Amino acid sequence: MTTNLNMKKFLTVLFFLLISSISFCQEAEQTDDKHKPSVMLGVSGLKFSGYVGSNSDLNPLLDARLGYFLAIEQRFGKVLGVELTGMIGKLAGTDNSSVSHLNFESKIFQGNLMITANFDKVFKEDPLVSPFINVGIGFMSYTSYGDILRGSDTLHYWKDGSIRDLDENAPNAGVAAVIKRDYTYETKLKTNGENSTLVIPVGGGLNFHFGRKWTASVGANYNICMTQWIDNTGKSPNRYLAANVGIQYEFKKGANSNSDARYNNVNFADVDHLDADKDGIPDDKDDCHGTLAGVKVDKRGCALDGDADGVPDYLDKEANTKKGSKVDGFGVTVNEEEMAKHQLEWDSLAPERSKEFNVAPSMEYLKKIEEDAKKVRAANNTSSKIPADLQAADFNKDGYISADEITKTIDAFFDGSSDFTVEKLNRLIDYFFEQ
Repeated sequence: MTTNLNMKKFLTVLFFLLISSISFCQEAEQTDDKHKPSVMLGVSGLKFSGYVGSNSDLNPLLDARLGYFLAIEQRFGKVLGVELTGMIGKLAGTDNSSVSHLNFESKIFQGNLMITANFDKVFKEDPLVSPFINVGIGFMSYTSYGDILRGSDTLHYWKDGSIRDLDENAPNAGVAAVIKRDYTYETKLKTNGENSTLVIPVGGGLNFHFGRKWTASVGANYNICMTQWIDNTGKSPNRYLAANVGIQYEFKKGANSNSDARYNNVNFADVDHLDADKDGIPDDKDDCHGTLAGVKVDKRGCALDGDADGVPDYLDKEANTKKGSKVDGFGVTVNEEEMAKHQLEWDSLAPERSKEFNVAPSMEYLKKIEEDAKKVRAANNTSSKIPADLQAADFNKDGYISADEITKTIDAFFDGSSDFTVEKLNRLIDYFFEQ
């Protein structure tokens, strides 16, 4: 009587814990991340623990049986959720010793109401693997059977370990034939008239996340059954361990949905009309991003080019270039004959420059190039205008870049007293060879 009263108190406390947890979950829903319901299908390995099976030298996994379950879960907030689970399966036990040869197999159906704590949302980033724990209350119905017969013969276990068709103490025991079990559980057991029980499942495991909606779950539950009669003995508390593997699917919208919690505070209408370079053309229609401030643009967001020479008006120093003319970087028409002449001179000097200047540059070599260039200029009566951005290197303002001026410009670059960059120095050296 005392045991029954203690059990009732325990169940009452557990019931109120479940109700309190559900209330807490409902309150958490108002402030935490909202979730959609999820469904899980899975398979369980079931191993019974009780009197039957405790007297055996057989591999304990020989009594393991399979179960199949369906679970529906609704999470509230970041951690807690409520889960409703249904399972069908079998429990079994076999004794194999001199003191006991009992055996049974039970067909079971069990429904659980569980409180689950999931820890995937407590990390800053979504983890690939996260733990969970759960506890609840369940109801199991069971029907137990024993392997007592082989055909029409009753199994009799003798002290020598053999199984025979006659009792060891029968008058005609001398003609008893040795038989074997057929492992067909054909005889329904009385189980003290009981066929159902309350169950307390407690467990946990790991969730493996692959995608926003799918989760693979591996875990285990230890199930405490409030009966001693599943194995038809009434001698020991009945328990069983369920090792579970399942696949879970959550009914939430796709990753691009505006309902994704990560984008709740994003105004997508504003994003669609951003204008990063402030040229009056939205980014989604702007073909020329990064236009400088104040530059006039066309309807494609590109700087205006009135003479269509490929150089925008704000850089073009020759506003009305003749159509089809070749221009330099400033939009100025280039004399093709002069370009060809310079190209020939460059091509003739390039091998020597590569060998002497790039491999082993020296002041003597630069002086030699300078003298050769002056002779060519004097013979051809030609001159070259120093580009505006390189004129700072012409220290004596004679309209010619000398070897000494190259050296001074490089020294000024390293001293930090010049606005020349590496790119401008390379162009200065190129011009030195071309002038």
